[in-house]
Amino acid sequence: MRTTSVAVCTMLVATQMSFAQTAKPRARDLGVPFEGSPGPLNAITDVAGVEVGMVTLISGDGKLEVGKGPVRTGVTAILPRGKANGDPAMAGWFSLNGNGEMTGTTWVEESGFLEGGVFITNTHSVGTVRDATIEWTVTKGKAQHQPWSLPVVAETWDGTLNDINGFHVKPAHVFQAIDGARSGPVAEGNVGGGTGMICYQFKGGTGTASRRLAAAAGGYTVGVLVQANHGLRSQLLVAGVPVGAAIPVAAPAGGESPVEMGSIIIVVATDAPLLPHQLKRIARRASLGLARTGATSGNGSGDIFIAFSTANPGAASANVAQVQMVSNDRMNAIFNATVQATEEAIINALVAAETMRGVNGRTIEALPHDRLRAVMKQYGR
Repeated sequence: MRTTSVAVCTMLVATQMSFAQTAKPRARDLGVPFEGSPGPLNAITDVAGVEVGMVTLISGDGKLEVGKGPVRTGVTAILPRGKANGDPAMAGWFSLNGNGEMTGTTWVEESGFLEGGVFITNTHSVGTVRDATIEWTVTKGKAQHQPWSLPVVAETWDGTLNDINGFHVKPAHVFQAIDGARSGPVAEGNVGGGTGMICYQFKGGTGTASRRLAAAAGGYTVGVLVQANHGLRSQLLVAGVPVGAAIPVAAPAGGESPVEMGSIIIVVATDAPLLPHQLKRIARRASLGLARTGATSGNGSGDIFIAFSTANPGAASANVAQVQMVSNDRMNAIFNATVQATEEAIINALVAAETMRGVNGRTIEALPHDRLRAVMKQYGR
């Protein structure tokens, strides 16, 4: 059993380059077949300029003591042009089911630009992360496009494993996530904002993947990062195989059927020159990648997606901007890449996650790799 250690109080401040991906298998390493061609890292950071930083907070064990723990949470920062470059990126967002939060999206919708990064944490730490990103910008003396900031901060709920009402994510953790953001490999599983998350009733968390288009389709890269905290076991599909049904959850006491109340945040990055309305179309396509893994986006789900493009630098500040765009007739390959990378990022989150014990001794088991292989083989996949 792969189990996250909780015996020693720890606070992990993790930059992406600290994680050797070869130390932990990913879905492709287990033989899961996916469509499309990934970039060299198979991560959102395959889009040039994108940096990712995470802080993972794990401490305590046993009975819940609000304000003390156990703590199983964190924060993830995705910076479109890196922490040194505040040039806004064109963006669009979409809510598949809005029982969740992604701050700042009214201005993304109005302006067509993402000013700053995208941050993901737990539901009750959104305010802290939002304020801290503003404080970081001010104290670091970073130039702002406007005199005020409207950060984009999203969330999923980790209260099954984490002392969510203890408010353990602090401004210093947000500063560390931003300052530690890097290009290169991206950690997956029980890390960053995904530390305490649950996906298809297995341990979930952070996952990423990418696709590189053929030269004939423009040669662009699409990268996806997810914070996966959604779905019922019976729904889970892996490359079309009903893995969840083959590895069922023990029947709950009283025979009551569980209700899907999870959420997922999906961030899509690309270097394709797309305008905001086109990026909204890309954000919508993340829904199809999610659906490929079996999700139906229940009433209690906060399934909220945002897409940005690193193309057209300087467009937000020019008096009259000359921008490029891919024609609508040429977007199908980008749609396909978004769907494929989203599907794989979710499965990567499941494969990387480790069994975790949290609040009141609750334990969420990881997806067993041997069982996954066996079920895939049974279905000829």
